[in-house]
Amino acid sequence: MPKVAFYTLGCKVNQYESEAMVGLFRQAGYEIVPFEEDADVYVINTCTVTNISDRKSRQMIRRAVRRNPNAIVAVTGCYTQRAADEVLSIEGVDLIIGTDERHNIVELVQKAHGADGPINVVKDIRNVKSFEEIPIESYEGKTRAFVKIEDGCDRYCTYCIIPYARGPVRSRAPQDIVDEVSRLSQSGFKEIVLTGIHVASYGKDMGDIGLIDIIERVHEIEGIERIRLSSIEPTTLDGSFITRIKELPKVCPHFHISLQSGCDTVLRRMGRRYTTAMYKDIVNRLRKAIPDVAVTTDVIVGFPGETDGEFEQTLAFVKEIGFSQMHVFPYSPREGTPAAKFRDQVPAHIKEQRSHMMLQIARELKMSFMRSHIGRIIPVLFEHEIEDGYYEGLTPNYIRVIMRSDTDISGRIINVQLNKAEDDYIEGGVEDGRLYILQDSIG
Repeated sequence: MPKVAFYTLGCKVNQYESEAMVGLFRQAGYEIVPFEEDADVYVINTCTVTNISDRKSRQMIRRAVRRNPNAIVAVTGCYTQRAADEVLSIEGVDLIIGTDERHNIVELVQKAHGADGPINVVKDIRNVKSFEEIPIESYEGKTRAFVKIEDGCDRYCTYCIIPYARGPVRSRAPQDIVDEVSRLSQSGFKEIVLTGIHVASYGKDMGDIGLIDIIERVHEIEGIERIRLSSIEPTTLDGSFITRIKELPKVCPHFHISLQSGCDTVLRRMGRRYTTAMYKDIVNRLRKAIPDVAVTTDVIVGFPGETDGEFEQTLAFVKEIGFSQMHVFPYSPREGTPAAKFRDQVPAHIKEQRSHMMLQIARELKMSFMRSHIGRIIPVLFEHEIEDGYYEGLTPNYIRVIMRSDTDISGRIINVQLNKAEDDYIEGGVEDGRLYILQDSIG
């Protein structure tokens, strides 16, 4: 039986696409093995969101070539789409696929076995107008699964390379989404995450359906108890969206709402389509409509031209909003984007300093949010055992919980008392020195 190994870099969309390709190889009779083992085929699913992502992608390609020089090395994903010539220049690469044509990867690998040189099927992604359907027929685990509903982005923020790597918005057919979520439910999954490159744009290319419509359809599927969304734009959360989503109890009270900067002048340079006042109003309306909602975000520090005063405005704004979690990124110039040519690029040491300051605020806000839940009883979906007798899971509003149990509670939703906040999690209910289950909510 031939063996194939995968290495995936980057976002949840990449992870989903790798899982889909794994299924294609499995159906073709391949054994899936860890990347560290000898294999007949290595697939590296690349990322290009930062310079570090590019470098890591190249490192993993070269590692695969060294591990087995006789193996077929197939490279796909965003870095390949954006810089096909760079990938082809790496000795030992046999096949490159961009962000389309992944559904043909098994056939292309077979073709590469007899080819005289590398096969390049990277196409101009700007001309791709339809969603690439790669249905996942089998699933690993029984807890939480990601479902890709959309590909592409047409926002063209001045700092972001992704629209150039992913192409225009392509929405997945509603029935295909419903069918996949139904299979997930039948396989025992209780939580699904609707994901995409720009989820907020779902349905834009269809005209008669939007993101809230597909959420409502998924909400009707029996057996699914939790629905989450990947990162969304703040402007998505208008009055109608909030009114409809608050009536859907399966939708988790957790929204990752992109911010990037808490300063209006920086937001304009970034090409973002909202102001801090709009953002604040959206968060306030969301919190008023949905109790205990967690709002998480992304922040870029050191964007070109960012002054000390502009950075201080962002610091003040994130404190005012009170995010439960923040992902902090120092700005990384991407060749081919407008911001890479902007004047007044911020020196690396200042970006690093600002990143440390923002991360400190992020830790303080996260701890404050967790501490506000101490003593409460909240349902937790436990995902897996992390060490002997200790299991981890998530509350609906995305607090990580660790609890001890003498029985396997993976995949179960259990009401747990939140007792003690640590750096990155809360310990589940303690009674007489023991962690215990208060109530099993699914009987």
